Amino acid sequence: MVTGLHEECGVFGIYTDQASDVAAQTYVALYALQHRGQESCGIVVNDDGVFSYHKALGLVNKVFDRDTLESLGSGSIAIGHVRYSTTGNSVAANAQPLVVRHIKGPMAIAHNGNLTNARELREQYENKGMIFHTTNDTEVISYTVTEERLKTPSIQAAVEQAMYKIKGAYSLLVMSPTKLIAARDPNGFRPLCLGKIDGGYVVASETCAFDSIGAEFIRDIKPGEIVVIDKNGLRSITTHCGNKGTICVFEYVYFARPDSVIEGSSVHRARLRAGKYLWKEHPVDADIVIGVPDSGLDAALGFAQASGIPYGIGFIKNRYIGRTFIQPSQAERTNSVKIKLNAISNTVKGKRVVMIDDSIVRGTTSGRIVKLLREAGAKEVHVRISSPPFVAPCYFGTDIDSKENLIACKMSIPEICEYIGADSLGFLSVENVQKLAGNSNCDFCVGCFTEKYPIDVPKEMPKDKFESKISEKNKKDKNK
Repeated sequence: MVTGLHEECGVFGIYTDQASDVAAQTYVALYALQHRGQESCGIVVNDDGVFSYHKALGLVNKVFDRDTLESLGSGSIAIGHVRYSTTGNSVAANAQPLVVRHIKGPMAIAHNGNLTNARELREQYENKGMIFHTTNDTEVISYTVTEERLKTPSIQAAVEQAMYKIKGAYSLLVMSPTKLIAARDPNGFRPLCLGKIDGGYVVASETCAFDSIGAEFIRDIKPGEIVVIDKNGLRSITTHCGNKGTICVFEYVYFARPDSVIEGSSVHRARLRAGKYLWKEHPVDADIVIGVPDSGLDAALGFAQASGIPYGIGFIKNRYIGRTFIQPSQAERTNSVKIKLNAISNTVKGKRVVMIDDSIVRGTTSGRIVKLLREAGAKEVHVRISSPPFVAPCYFGTDIDSKENLIACKMSIPEICEYIGADSLGFLSVENVQKLAGNSNCDFCVGCFTEKYPIDVPKEMPKDKFESKISEKNKKDKNK
């Protein structure tokens, strides 16, 4: 899918038994996780308790060059982060990891997910006189951990106590002067895995980061688990464990890289399975099956394998234009899909085409992609979507913040089909989307498809929940 849904964030951490070039290893791992966030990135290196860091808006290869990485020096611990803002605006101040310095020593922190009670916690801290420099949830977590650190004997005990206060989705990395700590929320909404590398351990959002640096995957970090890595090795705190876990099913549909394995299930195989289920649910007579790059490709292959309809390459994606591409005029905005994506006429001309994509959010992008196929000579265009329709916001880290923007809340499926200009339209059912990761040892969050969430959610949680204009604040106060 070209526009509409966005990734949330990716985290990586490394602990080694002696000082080495951990910045370079973190850089390579973040490159592998770039698909999870293309807005900003950062790396913090720990050299015997001294923290050096660099972070900025932009892609990994733009924010870091050889000189920048060398300026971070060598160290034995490092954490890194790639970000897409599911909460907090796109400004340099919101780039992660955050570095906090207090009486117990420095701490660096990075996280993937969204807190459902961030607003309440922030108000509590502001009423105590604490000053916030960002508008993201991570700073709220850092204050919570810091407050507990002043009352507990260790950083891991502080994280353990903080987890009683913070609610929602978080895959969290915390670096102290001597330790690397990883923690996952008790529901395990977002992935987090543990690996081993020569002389130490690594933690990442996805296993593809391990592959990129030659690390060995050990296991997924359990929902609610706190993993502590220091000079004594690795140990686990399971105070908050016990839930089976409800990972976001969209990790398998869209977010994760197809070469990753999450909760024991291959993402590639899950997407193949999505295509096969789509064929069973919505068969169609056609001449060719194509996928919308990138996450629609595997599902299209699965649809072709199940149906016997030939699979073809229907689109070429311009990989040199990222999500930050600026279209200064309305005409350029209208043509932005064509700039990023182009149909291959030789594949689709005169044919009945099945087009597989991962989702439809607002419908405008899908309509433009269907139009591309028509202009390239497609005789018919049958759209199949490897997820159910979005009917509710996500509160756990996916960029779906309002029903107002969801086409499925305004139109029936036949109406959506007509709106995007397709000959037919079929979505994967909620029942089958929960079967995609057949080997997983967890349940799945499908709240954005059903409006039924694994935990209590706030009545509203806008993306800019910590920032609004004075006039908007006054309007809200009047309505209270």
